[in-house]
Amino acid sequence: MNICVTAQNNNLESQVDPRFGRCNCFIIVDTETMKFEAINNPSISATGGAGVQAGQLMASKQVKAVLSGNIGPNAFQSLQQAGIDIISGVSGNVREAIERYKKGEFKPTQGPSANSKFGMS
Repeated sequence: MNICVTAQNNNLESQVDPRFGRCNCFIIVDTETMKFEAINNPSISATGGAGVQAGQLMASKQVKAVLSGNIGPNAFQSLQQAGIDIISGVSGNVREAIERYKKGEFKPTQGPSANSKFGMS
């Protein structure tokens, strides 16, 4: 199963990025093999719509869950419409987050955890 963890860098030892739509990098991981793809966020500097664009990217990559520090309302709606589980409040490094997810330590988030435009400079 493929999941996405927002990351500050492009590897499994990276810290989880506290932002979804404006994270530095998306790490898409096959939880069975731990093979991963790191994608630099193409919407990091977007003036608007970064969360929706990130949500659409996750849907196109057919991820089943997104793990991040925070999820804004537009991203939440985009991910929810795609049937992707949303888990916010995640911290530590990416590898640890994946292991915790595999152990069932996270529960899906029931709503956005950040305001619109969270993470803009």
